[in-house]
Amino acid sequence: MTDPRPVGPLLPRWTPPPAPTGAMMDGRYVRLERLDADTHAALLFRAFDGHDWVWDYMPAGPFASSAQFHRWMKEVTGSQDFVFHAIFDKESGAFSGFASYLRIQPAAGSIEVGWIAMAPGLQRTRAATEAMYLMMKWAFEAGYRRYEWKCDALNRPSRRAAQRLGLTYEGVFRQATVVKGRNRDTAWFAAIDGEWPALDEAFRLWLDPSNFGPDGQQRERLSDLTRLVRGGEDPLLSTR
Repeated sequence: MTDPRPVGPLLPRWTPPPAPTGAMMDGRYVRLERLDADTHAALLFRAFDGHDWVWDYMPAGPFASSAQFHRWMKEVTGSQDFVFHAIFDKESGAFSGFASYLRIQPAAGSIEVGWIAMAPGLQRTRAATEAMYLMMKWAFEAGYRRYEWKCDALNRPSRRAAQRLGLTYEGVFRQATVVKGRNRDTAWFAAIDGEWPALDEAFRLWLDPSNFGPDGQQRERLSDLTRLVRGGEDPLLSTR
């Protein structure tokens, strides 16, 4: 008699989580609120103005005018497929970016963060890291099992950011899509719920004011704190 074919383990205590509603998320350095074109478009257009490279790997943009940006934002925030948040940097006192939940699949316990756009003044700051932490925190505390990050495989800064945040590299989907008339291979990263407690601790340690000296320089790097949690390293980042 042959052995039965293997199947995945049962999940007797797991129930599908709720879909995100866009509720406010408030941290030490940043506040996230539901993105609204009438409230945020003009402010964010001003933050991105003159920095067209921010849109290089995005499916939309750059935008020629505030009105064009407003129309685009009105369209995407009206879609049921996305839940966008505006990012308010408490230090600068300005809205400086946005990010969205997408590929929201409560029945599978899977959710993705994407459409991440940050003005230069927000990038590489504690506020930027905390914004990503708050979005991941909400997803896992709501009951999601899997938190995804995908980017153009040529977008080395995005791949580096995903790994720094503790997401595990899972490979590249070749010729996954066409963006702005160009081929896009897509790199996949994810964290799962079993990794969340250790990731949460890493973020808390890194974001604590005691981790930064009087000059603002970090004492512990987040990438070092998350290294032991990640299931593997992105091979692109080990090469020049």
